Amino acid sequence: MQKATTDNWLATLEARNLLPEETLAAYVVGSTARGWDNARSDFDFYVVLSADELPSAPNSIPLPLAPPFVRSDVFFEAGKRWEVTYWLDSQIDQILSKVSWEAYEAGTIAENTLVKKEEQSLARLVNCLPLVGQEWLDQARKKLAGTAFRSFTVVRSLVMADDAVEDALGQMDEGDLYSATISARIAFGHSIDALLDGQGEYGSHTPKWRPNRFKAAAPSAISFEEYWEIETMQAFDPSDPRRWITKVLTICQDIAMRVETS
Repeated sequence: MQKATTDNWLATLEARNLLPEETLAAYVVGSTARGWDNARSDFDFYVVLSADELPSAPNSIPLPLAPPFVRSDVFFEAGKRWEVTYWLDSQIDQILSKVSWEAYEAGTIAENTLVKKEEQSLARLVNCLPLVGQEWLDQARKKLAGTAFRSFTVVRSLVMADDAVEDALGQMDEGDLYSATISARIAFGHSIDALLDGQGEYGSHTPKWRPNRFKAAAPSAISFEEYWEIETMQAFDPSDPRRWITKVLTICQDIAMRVETS
């Protein structure tokens, strides 16, 4: 199949009448937008509308917004699955308001601020591939930069990392080294996510892309080689798991001290 381009993506969506008159922006999201896709990857698109109501589409995804859902259309072309998700501009503004600095300073619990789909909608603004509506995207990115979104995601990942560290320590004290090993791995994943979130490489809900996000962010706190050694447990010795667990938890605590939360 010929390699997809923004022109033939746009032409396909227009030919199928999937871009209503009220379209403010349409953009590619997910792995394709980052150049991380492969031959089996889907094509995913977001379409943002200025309308008061979402268009009719086969699928509805419930969200804590007004209206309380987004809609999506799925079709297949040239051996690929295409999914178009429709958002109202007002829904994006609602999500942005949930991560305002006022909400952050009021002590809103970071873990419960946004549901996954809402968080993805903001994270994907950063690295999407525009088809139409560059002006809307520029404005939306400016709004996002003025929120506490980065702080919310960093704090959420740090809290989850700290919880897993405490689990690992307690399990190790009780001699439950199997569970402590798993908890240490979980703590490390959340710690790396906090580090990457802090540099604007969002995506902690999709750990499969963590190595790619790491390479894109290139954090100074830990090298990719060090990260990958732990991620793949290269130095883990089943006969002496305490050494590996202790090393991992120490790195998690070091990262926690290096990441800025605001």
